[in-house]
Order: sequence, then C-alpha cells, then structure tokens
Amino acid sequence: MKPVFIPQYIKQYLHKDHSAANFEAIRAAYQKLSKNTEPEVSVVMPAYNEEENIVQTLASLCNNTTQRAVEILVVNNNSKDKTEELIKACGVNYVLQTVQGITPARNMGLSQARGKYILNADADTIYPKDWIEEMVKPLANDKRVAITYGIFSFIPIGSTGRFTYYFYEMFAELTRFYNAKFKTEAVNVYGFNSGFRKAEGLQVDGFNHPPGTNEDGYLALKLTNKGFGRMHRVSSAKAIVWTTDRRIQIDGGLWKATFKRFKRVFNL
Repeated sequence: MKPVFIPQYIKQYLHKDHSAANFEAIRAAYQKLSKNTEPEVSVVMPAYNEEENIVQTLASLCNNTTQRAVEILVVNNNSKDKTEELIKACGVNYVLQTVQGITPARNMGLSQARGKYILNADADTIYPKDWIEEMVKPLANDKRVAITYGIFSFIPIGSTGRFTYYFYEMFAELTRFYNAKFKTEAVNVYGFNSGFRKAEGLQVDGFNHPPGTNEDGYLALKLTNKGFGRMHRVSSAKAIVWTTDRRIQIDGGLWKATFKRFKRVFNL
C-alpha cells in the first residue's frame, strides 16, 4: 500500500543544507557505505543542473544500510550551475559526459561503474535507507532475474497536494497492472529506480534504444529478450522512493498528466 503522506525519514532530506557540517556528515556516511574496498554495487546517477536537489539525494543514498560495498557515481552532463562543486563536496565519485542527453549519460555511467550490479538513480529523488539492498537482493539471489524495478511516490513541488497525489498513484498502479498483464511490463521500468548486472547490460549495448522508445524500458526488453531472465518488481514498502513531481509539472499539471497516461495505456 502506498503511503498517504511523506514519512518522517524522507522528510529529513527535503530541506536544502549546504553547510560544512552536512557535507562532512555525507562524506563520512559515504566512506562507511563504500567500505574502502572494490564495490559490489554501483549507484549511477546522471545530473544536469541539479544544484537544488543533488545534495539531498546524495545524503539519502550515502545513508543507506547494506553489508555490500557500494560506490556512488554521478555523471555530470555539462551542468552549468554548481552541480559539480556540490558533488565534490559530498565526496562521491563523478565523471563528465560532454555529449548531452540522458542516454549518453547513462551509458557513460555504465562504462565507468566498477560494481557487479548497477542501480539507476536520479538527482531529484530521495531514497530510503534499505533501497540499495532491496533492489540488489533479487539479482544476487536469483539468476532468473535480469532486472529489478521499484515503486515510487511523489514529492509535491507545485500546487498539487500530497493527498491528491496519493489517489493519482493508486490510478497509476492500476495502469501498471494493465501494462504488465496485457501490454509489456517494460513500460513500468523507470531509470531512477531500477537495477541490473553490469556485464549483461554491456552485452545488450547498454541504454541505446530506437527512436520513439525510452532508454530504461528498452534496456529491460533487451535484457529479457536476450534470455538473461525476467523483470522483477520490488514491492517492499522499505524500498519506496520519493521523487519530485517536476515531470508532471512539465506535462502541464496533474490532470493533463493523467489524461496523457490514460491515452498512452489504451493507445488512444
């Protein structure tokens, strides 16, 4: 069941804090997460002009709890603001991708990541402390799983309230069920909340995809069609991620986004 309101453990990351003390705490948390050894897991995050969000996102990821060694790799995609400066202050790994676009950025991250498992993250999203473990566990425990993907809720940044978004998310869950049963489950896979094995991702040419498709869902299709296994939905409440509603705002607001989703699901 989706939460109606934003949990307190997520709320603690919603306020921008660029103080020296906060950066020191994030660096210490990342050192603990990385365990100063070769990573088993790489969390890869493209970023373009994310100075408003990236510190909070990195803080949530660095404070994850897992016995696995984890690296966080941010792909700076030609940011013009203070994104790179803030990444450095947080002490996580980063690379520069000068070719603009989400697909080149994700491919750069895939090629540079050192972990056996790749988790896809976004810079405007808050991750609960068990997210990394919950997303990797099915891949590590079951060779028949090719890609994991999770569930998410919205953090309102516009005029739409959280209570309204709760009902929108319930409607979205119905459309995802319909997609999985009658269309393709791959359209339920999002790039800010999914994971796969690096070696297998490289074998299917990474995130490259034909025009008219999305890089994240198409990767899921390629992995399953190649015979690496099935898609696995991580439904644990401990793994719900919280992302801003800016994509909905870009689509013109909640009602337009709802109508757009309805048309897409039923091919109208």
